[in-house]
Formats: sequence, C-alpha cells, structure tokens
Amino acid sequence: MTPIRTLPDAEPTALADSDKVLAGLRLAVPGVTRTFDVHDPATGQVIAQVPDFDADQSLDAVARADAAGRSWAATSTRHRADILRAWHDLILGNAEMIALLITREMGKPLAEARAEISYGADFIRWYAEEAVRPGGNLRDAPAGGARLLSRRAPVGLSVLITPWNFPLAMATRKIAPALAAGCPVVIKPAPHTPLTTIFAVQLAVAAGVPEDLVQVVTTTGAPSFSTAVLADPRVRKVSFTGSTAVGKVLLRLAADNVLKSSMELGGNAPLLVFDDADLERAVDGAFAAKMRNGGQSCIAANRIFVQDGIADAFVDALTERLAAVQIGHGLAPGVGLGPVIDHTAVTRLTALVADATSRGAHLLTGGSAPGNLGSFFAPTLLDHVPADADLAHTEIFGPVAAVQRFSQQDEAIARANDTEHGLAGYVFTENLDRAFNVADELATGLVGINQGVPSNAAAPFGGVKQSGLGREGSSEGLEEYQEIRYYNLALRPTT
Repeated sequence: MTPIRTLPDAEPTALADSDKVLAGLRLAVPGVTRTFDVHDPATGQVIAQVPDFDADQSLDAVARADAAGRSWAATSTRHRADILRAWHDLILGNAEMIALLITREMGKPLAEARAEISYGADFIRWYAEEAVRPGGNLRDAPAGGARLLSRRAPVGLSVLITPWNFPLAMATRKIAPALAAGCPVVIKPAPHTPLTTIFAVQLAVAAGVPEDLVQVVTTTGAPSFSTAVLADPRVRKVSFTGSTAVGKVLLRLAADNVLKSSMELGGNAPLLVFDDADLERAVDGAFAAKMRNGGQSCIAANRIFVQDGIADAFVDALTERLAAVQIGHGLAPGVGLGPVIDHTAVTRLTALVADATSRGAHLLTGGSAPGNLGSFFAPTLLDHVPADADLAHTEIFGPVAAVQRFSQQDEAIARANDTEHGLAGYVFTENLDRAFNVADELATGLVGINQGVPSNAAAPFGGVKQSGLGREGSSEGLEEYQEIRYYNLALRPTT
C-alpha cells in the first residue's frame, strides 16, 4: 500500500499566474444573483464563485440564443468559417491562461492541460474548414420529368451539456460544429469545471461570434435545467456527454419534443494484448489509454485482457511505469498525476480496489489515497482480477489498471464484448490480420490499434449499444447539427 505522505505543492509562480487568470474572468450575469463555489480538487480551496441559474433564468438564456440565432443562420458559411478560425487563433494565443484554468478547476497536470488545448482547438479549426462544405445532392428522378435536390440546413437551437473531465475539448467539439452549421447554442458545463468554458466562450465573442449566440448556463440544478429547456419548443437539438443513466433521462425528455439527439455515454473499454504484441509498444499504449487524464476518460482502458504468454512481462513493466508516476498538484514541476475530481471519486475507487482484492485480485502497486489534502488516488495495478469483481464490469474513471488474463483469441473477444457499453476498444498485436479481424469483432464505436490515444478531430467519435448515439468530429459531427431539406423540381417538356 502507498504510505500517506506530503505531495508536491503548486509551483508559486504558476499558482500566482493562475490566480491572476481567475481574477480576470468575467463571471457575473445580469439578473442571476445566486452563486456556487468552484474548488481546486488538489487542495479543496474555493477558487471562484459562478452564477447559479434557476430554470426560469435558463429559459431566458434560451430566448436570447434563439433571437441571435435567426440572423446567424442567414450568414454565409465563409463568414462562419472566418469567425471560427479567429476563435481557434485566440484559443491558441491564450493557451497558457486556459491551461492554468484547466489545471486549477479540474486538477490535471499542466502538461496535460496544454495538450487538451491543442486537442480542443483542433475541433474549432476542423469545423472552420468543414463549414464551407455543408453537403447536398442533385440527381435525376428515376422516372424522369424532375430533378431531386437536397441540401443541409441548420437544425436550430442546440442545448449542449458537457462533462468535467475535458472542460475545453468537450465544449469546443460541440460548440464549433453547431456554429459552423448555423445554430445558436445554450451550453451547460459541469459545475465542477465551468471556468474554462466561460473563458473560451468569451474568446469566441472576441473573435466575432455574436454576444448572445452562445449562452453559458452554469447551474447546480441539472435536472430542473434539463426539464425546462428540453421542453421549450425553440430547442431543436440536444447533445450530451456523460453517464448512460443521465443520457437515458435526457432521451426521455427529448422524446416529448422529438429533438435531434446525440449522446456520448459511458464506456467500459477493453484493451487486448496478444502474445505477438511488441511489449514496449503495448506497455506504452496501455499506459496512455489508462493514465491519460488520470484515467478519468470515457475511453480509458477499463478492462485490460492480456494473453498468458506475454502477461508476466507486461504486468511487470506496466507496474513499474505506474509506480514511478509522481503525484501532486497539477501546477507542481514534474507531476504526472494530479487529483481525481473529488472525494466521492476517492471513496468509489477505494471501494473498487477493496472489492477486487477481497475476491482474489493481486494488488501490485498503489491502492490507496496518498497525501492528506485534496482528492488524490495513487496509480494502481491489480492483476488476476476475477470476472465477478466490480472492477471487471464497472466504469473505473480513475488511475486503476485492472488486468485479466486469457489464453485464446475467441475467449478474449467474448469477454471484451460482454458489456452493455461499446464506446472504445484497443488491440495490441504485430499480426496485421489479427489486428483487423479483432477490431472488426469488437462491439465498439472506435478501436485503437497499437496505440492508446485514438481520438482525433478528423475522425467520427461515438459509441454503440448503451454508449450512445451519433458522432462527434469529422464531417459526421457537422451533420449532427443539420437537417436535410429536399426539393422536387418539375421539368417542363421541351419540343
């Protein structure tokens, strides 16, 4: 077990710089007087107070976005593209300020926060380019006498609900395609991490986005927000990233107004390592797939299946990598793992590890909450995790690697698919036939082959089964904010 110890504190200059960024944020919203606290999960310190919208105030935001959206939908795609590109440039121009915000409110190390900015900005750049390629079709009617024209139009006012784990990227990958398509937006960031979204939208306005077009609604009353705004007839689209349980609730609410819906929901990603895998490549990929964002990612490697012949060497190498990770405040030099999001997460992870070890899993490193401040959990590896352990079927969402062993390929695939979820999967093998055959058989929306970070703005991201509906990124992500209009043009016969 990892002993309780003092963890590295934030570097004083970085802490002072982040305080300046926090002090410079424009947080007040006219008419919204109630507030709630935002905490630094590494210390528990209150770092900001943001407006706490009630349901009526949320509907006021819907009205403002709707009014601004009418003129935005009529703008040219080139106009939208130019503004999106200007927003992209402002995001990168303020990258260090945003990185400091992300680390303070979410906890990830500063290096990871910087990487998120690059990732999040890519979505804005991608949709600046896609905006001018909205699609459409012209064909002759099979029976003759007419031409059939289809075009894409903005779906309308879009409600976007984002999680806390990637506070910039999850916002930009929803806002950017909505604006590119011509839609107004109401975005509700998670109450743990609203500051990055607020700042990013302020930069969007500075780039030329009409001031009321993107409404940021910060609230602790998620159920009342969702019930009110999804019942409003002006709303035509909802996009949500979060748990499957909440996604189902939102889909029920969306059904009453038949809203176009995209849902990126829970994951239970399998990672398969075959005997013929390159060991170093597999360990590097598994480490990235497990530890990116401290394991707090919907596509994090949740169940690591390792074939018997390579298992001992793989487990030894991954254990060594995890044990060497420096834990501390995300603004401390050399830190590779910050806190998990809150103490509830620490309690949940502790219970998952205790359940697994009580059922026979071997704890090789970590397994506890080090330090006496903040919400930290040590990088953890358990080997021989039994199939009846909670770790084997629960989304972990933390720095805990759960290894199970297998002997035959068919067995590994069956166990990998034995879940209601189907977001991401990973395959490590040097056999090209096996790589594609296994990837084809995994019931997931995306597969990383010999790499642990498969997300890309140019690729469609989304799941199957109870991991969601729709796709984000690529051209498919733009289509989520469009609807198809069809015109039948009769042709007059000529003589």
